[in-house]
Amino acid sequence: MVKRTIEGMIEAGEPLIQEAIAALRRYHEAQAAGEPPAQVERLRLIAESAYQAVTDYQLYALGHQPLTRH
Repeated sequence: MVKRTIEGMIEAGEPLIQEAIAALRRYHEAQAAGEPPAQVERLRLIAESAYQAVTDYQLYALGHQPLTRH
């Protein structure tokens, strides 16, 4: 049984959080390195998506219905 505590949610979501942090780091590194705008934008979208996955997971873990996306 999964604990429905903040600590339990953080623990269970840790891989997603680490992935989101790494994606954001890659995005900032690309910006700083002056990589082509298309590459920087691609990395920004990946980071944004990763953070959205963290948010979606946290909402799910709190018992909220998943958001329907069209």
